[in-house]
Amino acid sequence: ATMLRGAEEGQVTAVTRALSAASVLCQVEPVGRWFEAFIKRRSINVSASFQELEDDKELSEESGDEELQLEEFPMLKTLDPKDWKNQDHYAVLGLGHIRYRAAQKQIKAAHKAMVLKHHPDKRKAAGEQIGEGDNDYFTCITKAYEILSDPVKRRAFNSIDPTFDNSVPSKSEAKENFFEVFSPVFERNARWSNKKNIPKLGDMNSSFEDVDAFYSFWYNFDSWREFSYLDEEEKEKAECRDERRWIEKQNRAARALRKKEEMNRIRTLVDNAYSCDPRIKKFKEEEKAKKEAEKKAKVEAKRKEQEAKERQRQAELEAARLAKEKEEEEVRQQALLAKKEKDIQKKAIKKERQKLRTTCKNWNYFSDNEAECVKMMEEVEKLCDRLELASLQCLNEALTSTTREGGKAAIEKQIEEINEQIKREREEAEARLRQATKSSERSTTGGGGGSKNWSEDDLQLLIKAVNLFPAGTNSRWEVIANYMNLHSTTGIKRTAKDVINKAKSLQKLDPHQKDDINKKAFDKFKKEHGVVPQTESAAPSERFEGLVTDSAPWTTEEQKLLEQALKTYPVNTPERWEKIAAAVPGRSKKDCMKRYKVGNTVLPSSPDYVVSLLQSPQLPELLILQEKQVVKITVGPRI
Repeated sequence: ATMLRGAEEGQVTAVTRALSAASVLCQVEPVGRWFEAFIKRRSINVSASFQELEDDKELSEESGDEELQLEEFPMLKTLDPKDWKNQDHYAVLGLGHIRYRAAQKQIKAAHKAMVLKHHPDKRKAAGEQIGEGDNDYFTCITKAYEILSDPVKRRAFNSIDPTFDNSVPSKSEAKENFFEVFSPVFERNARWSNKKNIPKLGDMNSSFEDVDAFYSFWYNFDSWREFSYLDEEEKEKAECRDERRWIEKQNRAARALRKKEEMNRIRTLVDNAYSCDPRIKKFKEEEKAKKEAEKKAKVEAKRKEQEAKERQRQAELEAARLAKEKEEEEVRQQALLAKKEKDIQKKAIKKERQKLRTTCKNWNYFSDNEAECVKMMEEVEKLCDRLELASLQCLNEALTSTTREGGKAAIEKQIEEINEQIKREREEAEARLRQATKSSERSTTGGGGGSKNWSEDDLQLLIKAVNLFPAGTNSRWEVIANYMNLHSTTGIKRTAKDVINKAKSLQKLDPHQKDDINKKAFDKFKKEHGVVPQTESAAPSERFEGLVTDSAPWTTEEQKLLEQALKTYPVNTPERWEKIAAAVPGRSKKDCMKRYKVGNTVLPSSPDYVVSLLQSPQLPELLILQEKQVVKITVGPRI
């Protein structure tokens, strides 16, 4: 519905005609100054246009002009019209008490009153002496009205208001009464803001959001204050365009400098207030306490998490330990059962052997001839050693249930089978030995070196050269061949290919040939140096086998990894053997240490130290005594 203005006194409201049926109802929302008029109309519950409200406002201002009280400026008549820039224009017009809050209507009314009172013609008619031209103080009134009636010039004058206090409180002044010192300062400086709704400083109970909004506003303060009024020269007085440009340039520089000083003043004010504000200190302490609480909570949560993980780890370790103990107990029980079964079987086979010996002894070994009895006794012992438990049981049952002749026949049949088995095993071993010998001969005579026989001295020289020039030497086999050609007494020239083939053949020699070469080498060494061999109960091959008791032979790749780890981690390395064992997959710390100790053992002078070293897959680099000097030789797969 349309809001209509109410009828005034003496008027009548009448309907002239009905609204058209074709009219459309539209919703209209007022904006801008019309919205302001709408709010005012609604507040007084009348319908009036915006222009009517403006007229009412002007009427109210005019009614206020009648009540305007002017303050007489006592120094008015002493003012110098030429020094108009330094005069207080508000005080000249009698508006010194309201200053920048004076409306244009008030300025106009004040000027009118001052003209009526101080016009030269009126004073001249009263008999007062009037100055000539512009030397009269009335010029100051005219200049004041000229400046204050122009919004631009008035703004420039307001920016340098001589009564404005530009002072900034120091930090020491606001230690005890911060709000009483800084609150009026911010209020009087708020007049320079381009933005409205300026936040207040507040009090000690202000929230963090309010304090933050206050300081954010002042740290980003947008001031309209400018200093064009203080320009030293006016461009209108310039004689030409260049001079006007130069004057404008000088004025802009001076204004920018004063503007910068003004912004520094505002920034100093805000900094001093911020550093002295007790609320900031309170907020910082609260924030610090909050962070400490969060930190403690985080540490506590982390501690609980670590404790939970530790408990879980301990539980897992305990479960693993119990599982391992259970598994070890099962293995132990199985081992005990196996041992019991083995003992039972051993007792049973011992019993059957004794029974066989007793039966044969009771029957005088099936012969009355002493020589035949001894031979049969040897055969029976052979049966006891070779036959298994089932066979012994069957044989004893057969001997128990038969006569002497039948028992003799059964024993002879069993002896014949055992002898045939032993014969077959011996033939197979001899065949393997012959095959190995043929292969060695083929490798020895192959590769172009078939016509070049190797003497014992050349073999010893080859072994020495292999020791002197270990794996890794540049052109190793060419160097070894040149060394042999230089020191050989046979005069046969060896090539690198011949040396390689012979070295490989030494690795593949059968045990008989190895023993023969070792024996000859040792005899030669003993003859030349007079070395007395040590007497040992064990055989040479047994001594070499006793040096290493690893559960599994060391491969070439493992040996290389061990040597590299020994170089990488020197003696002064902490936890050296744990790191070395980690570098050799599949080997424990104990295996590596045993391998290292064996590798640094000085072997005794024995007749089998040469080729056995070359053939041993378990020995590392060893030190041996050869030709009155300690020589480091590389054994096994190195050759």
